[in-house]
Amino acid sequence: MDYYKHIKKRILISVIVAGVAPLLIITGILLFNFQKSYERRLWSHLELLIKMHSEYIDSFLIKRVSDMRILTRIFTFAELAYQPSLEDKLFFMQSIYGTFYVDLGVVDERGIQVSYAGPYRLKEANYSDAPWFQKAINRDTYVSDVFLGLRNYPHFIVAVRDDWFGKKWVLKATIDFMAFSKLVENIRVGSTGTAFIVNKKGEFQTAVYGEIEKDIPTITDIINNSKCPNSTCVRSVYNSVNGRKKILVGYPLKDREWLLVFTQEYSDAFSEFNSMVGFTLITVFATLVGVIFIGLFLSQKIEKRLQTVDKEKEMLTQQIVESGKLASIGELAAGIAHEINNPVAIMVEEAGWLEDLLEEEDFKDSKNLDEFKRSIKQIKIQGKRCKDITHKLLSFARKTDPAMKELDINIILKELVSLSTQRAKYGNVRILERYGENLPKILGSESELQQVFLNIINNAIDAMEKKGGELDIETGTEGNWVFAKFKDTGHGIPKANLSRIFDPFFTTKPVGKGTGLGLSICFGIVKKLGGEIRVESIVDVGTTFTVLLPKANGNGLAQGR
Repeated sequence: MDYYKHIKKRILISVIVAGVAPLLIITGILLFNFQKSYERRLWSHLELLIKMHSEYIDSFLIKRVSDMRILTRIFTFAELAYQPSLEDKLFFMQSIYGTFYVDLGVVDERGIQVSYAGPYRLKEANYSDAPWFQKAINRDTYVSDVFLGLRNYPHFIVAVRDDWFGKKWVLKATIDFMAFSKLVENIRVGSTGTAFIVNKKGEFQTAVYGEIEKDIPTITDIINNSKCPNSTCVRSVYNSVNGRKKILVGYPLKDREWLLVFTQEYSDAFSEFNSMVGFTLITVFATLVGVIFIGLFLSQKIEKRLQTVDKEKEMLTQQIVESGKLASIGELAAGIAHEINNPVAIMVEEAGWLEDLLEEEDFKDSKNLDEFKRSIKQIKIQGKRCKDITHKLLSFARKTDPAMKELDINIILKELVSLSTQRAKYGNVRILERYGENLPKILGSESELQQVFLNIINNAIDAMEKKGGELDIETGTEGNWVFAKFKDTGHGIPKANLSRIFDPFFTTKPVGKGTGLGLSICFGIVKKLGGEIRVESIVDVGTTFTVLLPKANGNGLAQGR
């Protein structure tokens, strides 16, 4: 049992390894390639998204600068410095653009706001020291960073410079911080994706929420250490302050003074990929379970088959041993028959001599002369019978001669019936012989055909030995066949077993009485000779075996069907 368990274990391991190893390798390669492809698609998508929004925001800023420039081209310094006129301009622009414009202001070259339209009291405010004014007075156009300023509220300024009789002046507009932030807040991807704008110092130019503000040192380092190409400025993966892995994509704004930044948690960005990986792993696991079950099934089946083969091998070995014993018994029987034949021959000769002596004068007047003659005659008859029996036994016990030759099927059967007659009498079986006349010869091995016919006769006698019965042996022709039919009145063969009776080692006899090789060997012999064995059986009625052999054509060959 340990041997079979070891074989079963090795087969199971081999099946699992053969099924699992390629699956895991292929799955790993596919997942790796898919991950790389998914990453490329993800980065490309986010880069395109941020680029489109950055271009939109840049366009927004350019339009606001253009609005200011149109006012300075249409209206003079004096007209815009007149507060009611400036208020009209603010009202007009707010009616078009909504709350983006908070106020308008005209600042002279000294930094004094000479006119103001808006919600704050900022007329005559001094911006001479304000960083934005120092840059705006020296440029044609300027967009500042977000700062608190005099109003102490986040905002940024869009300004244009113009000349009035050789003196510089600036028209500025304050852009609402929250309204501008909404342009960026619209960039949403997934559940954690968010966007914001920072300047080169890492200062937020739009509103931010949550933990982004805590990540600004890390984000600033990423921005400062990146070398902005002509397209996307930043693409990176970093760990936030709370330990979460995030992706970052940035694109430059406002002549690269600002950067539109998008961040998203790594798990959120790769959620579809992770779902696919999860589904793949579940599928692989289910496949592994299936492979294991298949391995168990195959290993158990192979184990059982090996046990069956080994059992058949053992039975075949026993059969070979039994065959050896039978061969030895056959040789012994031949020797005994030969030894018996010699004294029987002498006895017959002596009986003949006694018969001759009785003819002499001295014995003619004996009152027991008739009894002597009867006894001597009986001795000669029984001696001849013994001689015939030993000759038949010697003929059957000779070594198998597989040589093919033309044979008379009737002669073979008559010899076998004479050998089986005594056994049939003991089993209360009556053998009926109906031999066809002038049958064609058949081509075959005499010893092999003896084995076939004797096996069928013995099986028929075995089937009737308990209750007795009749065995009808008939020969004849059927087309190109010569047939021998054996019909008994035994217990019959169940229909379920009819298709198996020619299988090796199949037997319905009690243990120790049959090996299950007889009919299998007979079937092989008849097939080799080009013939057929047919069987018909009805339970409790009887069985009929018909052996069909091809006629010999007279040239040492068998005719076709």
